[in-house]
Amino acid sequence: MKKLVVFIFVFLPIVLCAQQKSKAHKPEFGYYYKNYQLSPDSATTPHLYYQVYDWLGARYKYAGTSKKGIDCSGFVSKMYSSVYCLQLIGGSADIFKTVLPVEKEELKEGDMVFFKIKKGRISHVGIYLGNNKFAHASVHSGVIISDLNEDYYKKYFYKGGRILATA
Repeated sequence: MKKLVVFIFVFLPIVLCAQQKSKAHKPEFGYYYKNYQLSPDSATTPHLYYQVYDWLGARYKYAGTSKKGIDCSGFVSKMYSSVYCLQLIGGSADIFKTVLPVEKEELKEGDMVFFKIKKGRISHVGIYLGNNKFAHASVHSGVIISDLNEDYYKKYFYKGGRILATA
């Protein structure tokens, strides 16, 4: 008796990392959104918010790449990797070279925000969340959410940056 083996191949469209993983981790956001005036219902990419929430409080470590310690470019790279499946390499100045610069008024959720803090050069990066809020790894406080209207960030803000989707 011969056996007939049939293989069925199904091709599914590639889905953004955010859509694949967004159901896996949904923490309680009541305090988070109330405190930072961000709404999960209006988020374009809710998974970004889940990832940021998961990293809040991780301590700062220069060149760190884990929750035991992470720096600003490492944090933004982690967010882009897990949410958008994009690999970013290098420090904040290196990352800036790969983006389309945008003005503060043009920022959209998921854009990067760059700051010239040290010696007039790009030395800090965060990820924009909307409502003038951005997530970043602060030297003094670790991963936090801050407001672009705070005097410190107003003073050092340089540009936003957007990675354009490739066809």
